[in-house]
Amino acid sequence: MPTSASSSPPPAAPSAAGAVSATPPALEPVQARFIELFVAAAEALGVPRSLGEIYGVLYASPRPLSFQDIVDRLALSKGSVSQGLRTLRSLGAIRAAGLPDDRREYFEPETELRTLVGGLLRDRISPHLEHGRQRLDRVGAEISAGKGLSRAEAAVLRARVQKLENWRRKGAALLPVLTRVLS
Repeated sequence: MPTSASSSPPPAAPSAAGAVSATPPALEPVQARFIELFVAAAEALGVPRSLGEIYGVLYASPRPLSFQDIVDRLALSKGSVSQGLRTLRSLGAIRAAGLPDDRREYFEPETELRTLVGGLLRDRISPHLEHGRQRLDRVGAEISAGKGLSRAEAAVLRARVQKLENWRRKGAALLPVLTRVLS
């Protein structure tokens, strides 16, 4: 369970009459398990833990949550939640949701795998593949300059750069196929 989710009180919940109660509800154990699940996924993907926490709390909530709801439930800073929401939105992992008679912005998770994976491929993987090409070109140029390398060392490193370029090229070719399959 994320330590931040259990260390502070969650946000106040509207009562049946619409008023906000003074004591916010605590995270239910099942909600904490969802958060743990998405934190583990975030860590596996190499993205900040807070993205997993935010997505997890939204996924575990049967209703959309406001910015302040998320801050209160997770005990994250407003800056961390703001940045996390912006990142999750750009990936297509969450969307804005309005509630009747409430001007605040609320958020809910995208639950379709193809949308989630498509956003990840488009916004995270594709740019890395393109930047990887440029980096490999620079490394190749440095090897060709041969500064501080014997011929044998340069040959080994050129072969390794070529292998990385092959992997990058295969990944770039696979990306559109994956995007089409998941769309």
